[in-house]
Amino acid sequence: MNNGRMDLDKLRALVELSRLGTMTEVAQATGFGTSAVSQQLAALERQVGVTLLEAAGRRVRLTPAGRRLAAHGRDILAAVTAAELDLAARDEPHGLVRVAGYTTALRRHLLPTLDGLARLYPRVRLELHESEPDEVDALLDADLIDLGLVYDYTLVPRQWRHSPTLLSTRPMVLAVPPGLVVADRIRTPDDLDPLRDLDWIGNSRDTGDDELAERLCALAGWTPRLRHRADSLELVVDLVLAGQGVCVLATDAPETQRVRTVPFDLARTERRMWSLVRAGTQAWPATVAVIDRVRAHANNEVRAIEERDREDR
Repeated sequence: MNNGRMDLDKLRALVELSRLGTMTEVAQATGFGTSAVSQQLAALERQVGVTLLEAAGRRVRLTPAGRRLAAHGRDILAAVTAAELDLAARDEPHGLVRVAGYTTALRRHLLPTLDGLARLYPRVRLELHESEPDEVDALLDADLIDLGLVYDYTLVPRQWRHSPTLLSTRPMVLAVPPGLVVADRIRTPDDLDPLRDLDWIGNSRDTGDDELAERLCALAGWTPRLRHRADSLELVVDLVLAGQGVCVLATDAPETQRVRTVPFDLARTERRMWSLVRAGTQAWPATVAVIDRVRAHANNEVRAIEERDREDR
């Protein structure tokens, strides 16, 4: 390697090429033209004195050395971002926080905190996007948001591409049509038998609910018939009330109050809410303020639900 210093823009171009795969997509992600990206990568090769790219048909791909440098580059860029934010951390939280999350997280856990957040940190502004987990990952990849609120299930864990923090967990319950004869709690595989011939309702924008239903029913040795798909929880519950199927819901969904629900004791079945941020941005005061408020609200609600359940018993 020669003594030339690596420019961060050139390093970022290499990192983006390793992630996106084409010069055109790198140009779109970085704001440079395709020709400028090509020149940056050629200059980076000259600086490090190692071949970083090789031809692959009409495209280029990273050499083993290029992949190693891209891996170092991701850590370097994250460290630079973290250093910049650390210097700004002495200020009170301020600035625009772009948040994307699933509907329940935004409605139940973020919106109720906005008044308190505004009183504590009047210089923080929010921009909200309703998005499913896979969409959140893509928005973070493209630097279109600063914070994601996502979920997975203990029976269907996900691998997140960005830095996750667990915020809360909620038990999942089975929502069943009126009049269905079923146990008051699902304790054994046999308790699932009344559901074998029923239709199931899944999410129209994410496959997690389908996989959860399949893994639960697999414990009883059969596969659920997934017939209906809906994104709106109101519509999902309407379908259950109309006798059109069964589904799984988290206990913090207000829609659970409209329908008969049956708890699971057969397996640990919980929905987990996570926050996601890009590497290096975990310490940005404005993002930390939003995450802390959402976590506090979610955990206070958990305690309220547990207290209500104890009173009901």
